[in-house]
Amino acid sequence: MQFPLRFPTRFPAPSARRLAATGAVAAACVVALAGPAAAHVSVNPDEAEQGGYATIDVKVPNERDNASTVKVELTFPADHPLASVMPQPVPGWDVKVTRTKLDKPLEVHGRQLDEVPSKITWTETDGGIEPGTFQQFPVSVGQLPEDVDRLVLKAVQTYDNKEVVRWIEEPTDDGEEPEHPAPVLRLVPAEDGDGHGGDDAAENDAAEDGADAETAADADDTTENAAESGDASDTTARVLAVIGIVAGVGGIAFGVLAGRRRTS
Repeated sequence: MQFPLRFPTRFPAPSARRLAATGAVAAACVVALAGPAAAHVSVNPDEAEQGGYATIDVKVPNERDNASTVKVELTFPADHPLASVMPQPVPGWDVKVTRTKLDKPLEVHGRQLDEVPSKITWTETDGGIEPGTFQQFPVSVGQLPEDVDRLVLKAVQTYDNKEVVRWIEEPTDDGEEPEHPAPVLRLVPAEDGDGHGGDDAAENDAAEDGADAETAADADDTTENAAESGDASDTTARVLAVIGIVAGVGGIAFGVLAGRRRTS
């Protein structure tokens, strides 16, 4: 005897509690994976050429839900001092550059410097970096060293609840990111091989200036020659005019004399 096979037409729907639990677990996984990767102070771009100059943005995110960032300090390495550090003004922030005396003078473009910038401090004047936001602080730096492959720029972040976070831990040899990593600017060899693109540009400008001066001199010579040619033409025209006048007077006199003879 055969029995008909029966299949359920509907599967039982999952309970609301199960759906909520699954969603919470998924959200927690997303936060755990995405949070640490974007929650520290960094520089952008994170790569520059050795021996040159670069403009970097110091990116400072707010990690707290109940406090705002009110001060940011960025310290430059003392073992590889930079001759030039120029922050761009940022609305809502006061900026101060601290300079430090060097034990050994630094030679840059033929000049001896015994004092260099060592730290930049930004202090809020209009609310700071609020929760859920970030702020970028542009800085021009140089001349970058040629004998290292990176600069570690240590940062300190202060919140309005007096909490201080020190982003000062240097990268490890095994590549594992520390808990509070310091911003790192990687340095690569210059494309032209000597790292002095600015000097080459200056030489090109000087060459262009010389070419412009030579062109201007040629133009002056041409103008002078044209003026001399014009003076010669004017002299010739004047001589011919005088000859014409004399010839005309002579012709008139000859006509008068001829008329008198006929009358006589």
